[in-house]
Amino acid sequence: LLYERHGEAAAVVQLKDLEVPKLGDCDVHIKMLAAPINPADINMIQGRTYPLLSPLPAVGGNEGVGEVLEVGRRVKALKPGDWVIPADAGLGTWRTWGVFPEEMLLKVPSDIPVLCAATLSVNPCTAFRLLADFESLAPGDSIIQNAANSGVGQAVIQIARASGIKTINVVRDRPDLTKLVERLMALGADHVITEEMLRKPEMKNIFKSIPRPRLALNCVGGKSTTEMLRHLQPKGTMVTYGGMAKQPVMVPVSAFIFRDMRLRGFWMTQWRKDHAHDQESVAAMMDALCQLIRRGQLTAPACTEVPLQDYRAALEASMKPFVSSKQILLL
Repeated sequence: LLYERHGEAAAVVQLKDLEVPKLGDCDVHIKMLAAPINPADINMIQGRTYPLLSPLPAVGGNEGVGEVLEVGRRVKALKPGDWVIPADAGLGTWRTWGVFPEEMLLKVPSDIPVLCAATLSVNPCTAFRLLADFESLAPGDSIIQNAANSGVGQAVIQIARASGIKTINVVRDRPDLTKLVERLMALGADHVITEEMLRKPEMKNIFKSIPRPRLALNCVGGKSTTEMLRHLQPKGTMVTYGGMAKQPVMVPVSAFIFRDMRLRGFWMTQWRKDHAHDQESVAAMMDALCQLIRRGQLTAPACTEVPLQDYRAALEASMKPFVSSKQILLL
């Protein structure tokens, strides 16, 4: 799926037949199996606000899983039949075949479900780092997050649950709220509340059974963030990793002065750049996530599987509000 100019994804992305490049000595020929459509993919195609843009013409997609068909004679770590995911953003995963240098790919176990592998490199990794890198959380601690039904939000709930950490999950009010609450509770959420509820005195009841959170995860911005900050413990940390409301993060001065709040930011792409030569950290994270998947403690987000030729409908569906299902292209 190629785009030759920036713009609205459903308008500029086209399905094109291209020749598969010749296999070099350090290259790997892969058949893509499945690739999701993530908000960052759409932002890159729009070309307006995202700091990472592929040179045009570009193939869409930053995430997915493929099977190795053939390897160049200098390739050491991969062999035919192995499953691989992108080692970094910008690979262009919305394709049936591809030839890539070995260092652009990460091997993953082929005994995990294909949808888990296809959605492994962005959301679960982001969730893992958000929970690991900003506060030292222990079993019984709690965190609060907005956009809890997003791919990252669902992964945070499950990884936290496996570590004994309680989650307070904020979602937007919607027509099928009850169904969404049930789904997040089934994943292991301790509390699911709407943004309106954040402002209500009943919030105090939640903190009778669990401690106030030391960590807040913000993917929205605007009013949601300010309200969430109110419930953090003094010296707590709020990490912003998305801005769905397209509004700035507003923080009362008193939160800094009297409660010594810390505000941090996180971008998985930057983490990967910073750890490009620290393969141990990357391997440890991937191993931990794959173990959770094998134990049934981490599942793929709610997905809608779409054949490649129906890509336009999938792109349009991924842009609709309140869609709690990730569009996955089957390749």
